[in-house]
Amino acid sequence: MAHPRGGAGTRLLNRDFVLLWQGQLVSQLGNQAFALAMMYWTMQVTGSARLMGLLMALTLLPGVVLAPLGGALADRHSRRGLILGGDLIRGLGMLALAGLMLTRPDAEREIIVALATVAFLGGVVSAWFQPAIAAAIPDLVPAHRIAAANSLHQFSVQGSAFVGQAAGGLLYAALGAPLLFLIDGATYLFSAASEAFIRLPQDRRTADTRGLSAYWRDTLDGVRFLRGRSGMAPFLGLAAAINFFAMPVILLLPFYASGVLGAGARWYGFLLAAIGAGAVAGYLAAAALPIPPRRRPAVFVAAVAGTGASIVAAGQVGEPLAALVLFFAVGALTGLVNITVLTLFQAGTPGPMRGRVMALVIALSGAAAPLGMAVGGVVGDATGKDIPLVYGAAGGAIGLLALTATGLRSVRAFLALDPAPHPGDAPREGTTPVPGGAEPLRWRDDDGRADDGA
Repeated sequence: MAHPRGGAGTRLLNRDFVLLWQGQLVSQLGNQAFALAMMYWTMQVTGSARLMGLLMALTLLPGVVLAPLGGALADRHSRRGLILGGDLIRGLGMLALAGLMLTRPDAEREIIVALATVAFLGGVVSAWFQPAIAAAIPDLVPAHRIAAANSLHQFSVQGSAFVGQAAGGLLYAALGAPLLFLIDGATYLFSAASEAFIRLPQDRRTADTRGLSAYWRDTLDGVRFLRGRSGMAPFLGLAAAINFFAMPVILLLPFYASGVLGAGARWYGFLLAAIGAGAVAGYLAAAALPIPPRRRPAVFVAAVAGTGASIVAAGQVGEPLAALVLFFAVGALTGLVNITVLTLFQAGTPGPMRGRVMALVIALSGAAAPLGMAVGGVVGDATGKDIPLVYGAAGGAIGLLALTATGLRSVRAFLALDPAPHPGDAPREGTTPVPGGAEPLRWRDDDGRADDGA
């Protein structure tokens, strides 16, 4: 018997999606506060930038390196169980850290080891948690509302970054790190309690699960699927390349604020806020104004080209307010691009394969970010912090990537994927959806003809 889709009829804000969304919103708030408290406490107690960098690496790298294995877990096992278990593990780890700091505040060495352990544990959990979330969302909402659901999810992440960091600073000053970690642990447990009531349909792999070799074979199956689906692999490479060339712009933003704008640290914060606010605007626009599949290639190319042009222009202006507008545009356009990328990979992948494919997307795009940061730092030093030159090169490269998207027929066809041939139609009784509950997909090629995508 086929699973019903998670959403009721055509509703986006149905019971199960709201349970997931509200839990993630609350836990993201706590997670942002934890990151701030971890860095401030480490700085105050040790004064070691190297240790701070190590803690950040322990937080980020496991999720990138282990994501393909996490994707196989998300396809073989209950995604609801993996999401619920991930929040429980992180919540209990955070509570244990808070307990250590409250009962033994002078045991700095033990606290640092505990911080590193909790940071590493959180990174490992994210390796299966993020693919499971990304794979679950399409099964909780109607197919033609997947982009809107992704927009709301990304809005909660970006909005939590604003509120969590601001509130985290105030709470750190008022309460200190131990109580802030205690609050963070409580947010994870709240999220787990919310997720416990989610009804998540899922068709799972039933093959032998014994041994790591089975998961390795599953991961290779995901790679083969991605390479075999027309346009999917080059589109992922394109998205990762855009991420790579955007990173030097972010890395050199403090030097841009001081050198090009002649402003201080306050304007560096304003520019970061403009990018974040623009991203939120892009997510909300993607949710409120769904793009028809036949127009999506043109909109995507325009958004990528606009991002590159805004970066080039920002490198040439010396007026802070003009820079603020340009970086808001960068945030809004990249937000729209990110939602498009995420939605197309979700919609173009059958449910039983979705965890592995989304894990590869997360791993490759995640790896592009630190690599772009590293290259940006080398180039920045080599050019003597010549910001107009670096921003011009980065923006120009992103513009060329937009032209590449225009020139690749397979990428244009992938961009025209239609996840909902009949928006507004509820699933009919007696019909059998494709594996994982996803509705049949269609592809449109350049002359508008529709093709089966399954």
